[in-house]
Amino acid sequence: MASEIVVDPASPEPLYFQVARQLRAAIEDGRLPAGARLDNEVDMAARLRLSRPTIRQAIQSLVNQGLLVRKRGVGTQVVRTKVTRPLRLSSLFDDLVGLGKQPESVVLRNRVEPATTEVGELLEAPGLARVRRITRVRLVDGEPLALMNNYLPDGIVDPADDELRDRGLYQLLRSAGVRLHACQQHIGARLATEEDADVLREEPGAALLTMQRTTYDDTGRVVEYGWHVYRASRYSFNLSLTNGPQ
Repeated sequence: MASEIVVDPASPEPLYFQVARQLRAAIEDGRLPAGARLDNEVDMAARLRLSRPTIRQAIQSLVNQGLLVRKRGVGTQVVRTKVTRPLRLSSLFDDLVGLGKQPESVVLRNRVEPATTEVGELLEAPGLARVRRITRVRLVDGEPLALMNNYLPDGIVDPADDELRDRGLYQLLRSAGVRLHACQQHIGARLATEEDADVLREEPGAALLTMQRTTYDDTGRVVEYGWHVYRASRYSFNLSLTNGPQ
């Protein structure tokens, strides 16, 4: 790919930007498909007769945009297009299916345990004795996308691991007769811990999106509290806004 890049030192565009722009175009038109590896910085710099810091800056700008990822022992690779998820009362599983994806899940935890005071507060159920805790890794195209944790009051639904692998949590709740009505959702960001990085195949310190969600049924009861982390390199939220009354 470096042989196709043309750099003009007389251009007002910074050199790193010229390289990044042409690499981005190659990713978008398929000349650099998902999974393709770039030449290492030293070789690319030599072929383009540029400094290594210039090449590093070009690559880092595309890493920041979620188009490239650096992997230890592998090098720099093109990643797949981000999953863009609309903000609505739906599960990640449902949204991925709606986008034509084939989501997979690895169930790390699915058990009933004593509810702490903190969990009772999260579920707005003081005195709650037992809670179901579910932890899953959601994958798409064979790559981890999100680490998902959920608390549910015990007795609302009793899913087997196979059901959690094959269906979304909201599907299971609706099948159990729960009528989902509304939710409160908070979106943020943080850096990946060593544990996050291991599960999500990211570098420690990589950017992650976070979401906390409290879901209510049509009686106003909390039926689920979730706290999830998503790979920012593969995932984003889409929010549409309209003008309100003036």
